[in-house]
Amino acid sequence: MPDPAVDSNVSSSRYAWYVAGVLALANVSGNIDRQILGLLVKPIEADLGITDTQMSLLQGFAFAVFYALLGIPIARLADRSNRRNIMASGVALWSIFTALQAATKTYGQLLAARLGVGVGEATLNAPSVSLLADYFPRERLSRAMSVYSLGVFFGSGAAYYIGGWALGVAAAWRLPVIGTIRPWQSVFIIVGLPGLLIALLMLTIREPVRRDVDQVGRDAPFSVFIDYVRANLRAYAAHAVGFGVFAMVNYAFAAWIPTFFFRTYGWTEASAARVMGVLTMTIGVIGVVSGGAISDRFTRRGIVDGPMRVGMIAAAGMLVSATAFPLMPTPELAIGCLAVVNFFAALPWGAASAAAAEMAPSALRAQGAALYFFVLSLISGTLGPTIVALFTDHVFGKARVGYSLAVVSGAGMLGALLLLASGLGAYRRALEFREHWNKRL
Repeated sequence: MPDPAVDSNVSSSRYAWYVAGVLALANVSGNIDRQILGLLVKPIEADLGITDTQMSLLQGFAFAVFYALLGIPIARLADRSNRRNIMASGVALWSIFTALQAATKTYGQLLAARLGVGVGEATLNAPSVSLLADYFPRERLSRAMSVYSLGVFFGSGAAYYIGGWALGVAAAWRLPVIGTIRPWQSVFIIVGLPGLLIALLMLTIREPVRRDVDQVGRDAPFSVFIDYVRANLRAYAAHAVGFGVFAMVNYAFAAWIPTFFFRTYGWTEASAARVMGVLTMTIGVIGVVSGGAISDRFTRRGIVDGPMRVGMIAAAGMLVSATAFPLMPTPELAIGCLAVVNFFAALPWGAASAAAAEMAPSALRAQGAALYFFVLSLISGTLGPTIVALFTDHVFGKARVGYSLAVVSGAGMLGALLLLASGLGAYRRALEFREHWNKRL
């Protein structure tokens, strides 16, 4: 049950920002666990005897399938019950499955453990978006979502940096029952177990009163949500698919940049990971905070489709920088270009989550956010890492992974820009529809 002390005025308190910070920390943990595989391509492929395509399934498909399929049922539960408890349980679950990857001996076992990580992480995003929309007013929502989205970039950066460090110092361990684990397997223990502490911290969050929701709205059958989406289908499609294609390029880069530096410039994966970690945790953070501020400024000026416009700005920047980056002749130029990529890659995500929250009424908000993350995950998680691997395995060859990245980023960002632009009017109409829908409750 909601805590009656947490009323609609809570958004003015420091506690609301504390909640955003705790959710961001959980997001950091999830993204570390999700992205760490990008650093471990070489040792895993060598020890398990697998191809780039099989590795990409571990990085994308194995995680994304259960993450996407369970997202909407979990969100429906979140629209009716305690969101905090759902998220705390999920953090504990994905942390345990991340650590369990250290015990895997075969490709099938590692694939199964990745499925478990996906199940746990399906509990976080949609309930977080719903919770923050109840803590913050519209004119501050994009910034709050940006704080939450910092977890993506701190987490991804930390995955690279911690993973690079761990590979440099980790040794084979011998554990009771499990036996000997390789250095790359010990990385999963290092990054997985701290998540259990974050799960406990999540229990300090109080469940807020839901805005503009009566009992009838909360008890609405699933068909009501389907009808709502159908009435605003063009807006939902342009938003989710547009940002999904954008995220596909981000996932492709996250999965293959360490390998790109190794195969193209002869760097070690650990060296590339440290550079990626620093850039993502600095330039990436600046980017996501800037995007939230720009979106909120649009809102204050009465430009209600501001979140979609921020996505278009970011896609245009990525179209140039992300396509150019893999074609740089020297590692120094590549790093300079990668800094620009990090800014634009991070820019839209607070605004994108705010848009997902804004399109749906409070009674359906978690489900609306889950639909967004469902499409986002299916496109980005299944296609991002794998499409690069397919180009590399069957078109350009392993030594030219940069060409694969350039093709995917150029085509992907052009598509994202056009999709988001096509949905501006539909997004504005969806906000008007939401207001009329709320009045009918």
